Amino acid sequence: MNQNKLFKLTRLRLALWYAIVMAFILSLCGFGLYKAVSHAHWVTLDREVESVAGTLHDSIELKLKQPGRLEPVIKQLLPNICVVGDRCIQEQSTSKRHTLSAIHQGDYYVRFFDNSGRLFAIAGSYPEGLSPVLSKELWQTLKDSSNGKLYHQISFMLHTQDNRDWGYIQVGRSLEDFNGYLNAVKLILALGLPIAMGLVGVASWWLAGLAMQPIYQSYKQIQQFTADVAHELRTPLAASQATVESALMIPQLDQTEARDILQTIQRQNQRLTTLVADLLLLSRLDRQRVPMRHECCLDDIISDLVEEFAAMAIAVNVKLTSSIRVHQPLNIVGNSEQLYRLVSNLIINAIQYTPQFGKVAVILDRTDHYAVIQVQDTGIGIPQNELTRIFDRFYRVNSVSEAPPLGGSLS
Repeated sequence: MNQNKLFKLTRLRLALWYAIVMAFILSLCGFGLYKAVSHAHWVTLDREVESVAGTLHDSIELKLKQPGRLEPVIKQLLPNICVVGDRCIQEQSTSKRHTLSAIHQGDYYVRFFDNSGRLFAIAGSYPEGLSPVLSKELWQTLKDSSNGKLYHQISFMLHTQDNRDWGYIQVGRSLEDFNGYLNAVKLILALGLPIAMGLVGVASWWLAGLAMQPIYQSYKQIQQFTADVAHELRTPLAASQATVESALMIPQLDQTEARDILQTIQRQNQRLTTLVADLLLLSRLDRQRVPMRHECCLDDIISDLVEEFAAMAIAVNVKLTSSIRVHQPLNIVGNSEQLYRLVSNLIINAIQYTPQFGKVAVILDRTDHYAVIQVQDTGIGIPQNELTRIFDRFYRVNSVSEAPPLGGSLS
């Protein structure tokens, strides 16, 4: 229960960290997207205003004769133009007429300044709250003091037909539709980010579960391995303890009894030593690779192993045979001790899981480039669904089910 709680807590932490990192990344992406959209629209807006202002500038400049004086023909281009006056501005503030057919109704205004910087004529949808003071900057973003709306404008200098300075023209437009679009983008991003984070949270929980699954399986295998090791260590320890206690209960021991007791204790200690050596070997294999030490003969290893486990096979009524299918000694470069240990484990498992009157065969053969050692038996075999995991670290088949007889093979 505690282990499951620990893994669930770890999974939750992984999911939260993943969600936090993704939230930061998505926020940066959203901010970058907003900046890119805003920049693209500003560029489009500047081009539009510059195009309208350039058209007006070029059309008007060809008709100007005297500095600071509007020619009557200009009214054909700007039908609602008028000289500045209080009454004129009020009429213009309520007028919705357009200045040019190329300009969206109600968006644009035009202002004329003389060389001294005095505002003397206006056209289009002129906002009342803009400052009448001339600014010679090419681009400006102004705020209408009466209603708080923003306007974007461009300024050009006008010249007469004989190239004298006439004054200035300013063409601007309302940013209300522009800001409305950007606000819509902000709203979409503001609503989309929580939805995206919800999906990321679900995905992070699922991905954390996938990431934790191999760790959880490894932990369960380590638990099983620890339990098996404890069981294997407890058996010789208990046997040694029982032997010692029995010896202590005998008032007097003769030499033969003492020798038998010592031999029993020695066998159990040898078993403990072997188990500890196996654990140390396992630890050493994790840290470094076991080097190939010397040339060894597989024929001798197979023959010695079959001879060594013959008594064990006879004791459980299992027939143990060997078949060496090579015509000359098969020598390889390797670690003879580990090969001996490896094949002996296969033979022991085959004998233990083969019923009485069964057969275990150890076969040595070779192909073009490999030496092949096979351990075949008529035992219960390994279930088909477990075969893919037999080489997993610490893995052990817990339940035995019906399966075809299988044998181990090394090459």
